[in-house]
Amino acid sequence: METAFDTPLPIERSARTFIEVAEIWVPENGRLVMSSGAYGTLDGFADVSSAESFAKGEGLPGRAWAEARPVVLTQFDGTGFKRTEAAREAGLTSAVAVPLFAGATLKAVLVVLCADSDGRTGAIEVWAETDGILCLDNGYYGAAVQFGEVSRRTSFARGQGLPGGVWSSRTPMLLRDLGSGHGFVRGESAGAAGLTTGLGLPVPVPGGKNYVLTLLSAPGTPLARRFEIWDARAARVGHERAAKLVDGICDREGPLWDPENAGRERRVNAWQGTVGQVLGTGLPVVESGTDAAGYASMVALPIHRGGELAHIVAWYF
Repeated sequence: METAFDTPLPIERSARTFIEVAEIWVPENGRLVMSSGAYGTLDGFADVSSAESFAKGEGLPGRAWAEARPVVLTQFDGTGFKRTEAAREAGLTSAVAVPLFAGATLKAVLVVLCADSDGRTGAIEVWAETDGILCLDNGYYGAAVQFGEVSRRTSFARGQGLPGGVWSSRTPMLLRDLGSGHGFVRGESAGAAGLTTGLGLPVPVPGGKNYVLTLLSAPGTPLARRFEIWDARAARVGHERAAKLVDGICDREGPLWDPENAGRERRVNAWQGTVGQVLGTGLPVVESGTDAAGYASMVALPIHRGGELAHIVAWYF
């Protein structure tokens, strides 16, 4: 049986990625504690973070938990962010927290942090349903300032564009060639900003309000070097639960999935590799170093639907 990464190869890291830090915080005895994280060379910020924990409503992870919605911070001063001094020393300037719920149960909170240096271009956006349309709740764009301005004036009906498509299908979606405009409403602005790849994720939360997270990547400062979407709803190998790759792209391998060659489906069983670990536990994982399939770091997120694990989304940077 093929797996997603049969022979990992070393990755050339000539370009710095848009995201500097990724963390997973999980509830334990009424607080959020560190489960895993990838910090690159930011050892000082890693040390401060490993000693932290958050009550509900405290700090950025606790706020995402309490408010049951994704939260974007484009600055830290005056926001209740607890690690402001350490973040400033590390050159970090913005952060996004995404709560991961299964029904009414919080499974974890993903936090990613970015830096403004080196003219990095990309986008991390949160879209929220308001009066029957999706409007931008907030977003971080790095050097793509004009694209951010266009985004703040844009809204999406159900099924329209990447955010609307995710909202309608309630599944993650991956778009290529954003600048071509095919299926991407802001194609002209994306092309001008150099954005080429878009990943959209539904963010289910208690109460039924719809949120969509979009991650838009540029080759010069990629948000990630590899994206994967796994369907965990029905795939099994014998009596063992499995997930199958339904879309993916890699800057080393190109397309990871070919709809015309479904006979070569890539699957993972529960507990097989990092994606299999997420499948087995229903919990997200951040890995760094040699465990990340030859990449510097990876994030693997479960997406629950109706309280059950439906998809796993992984990106590698």
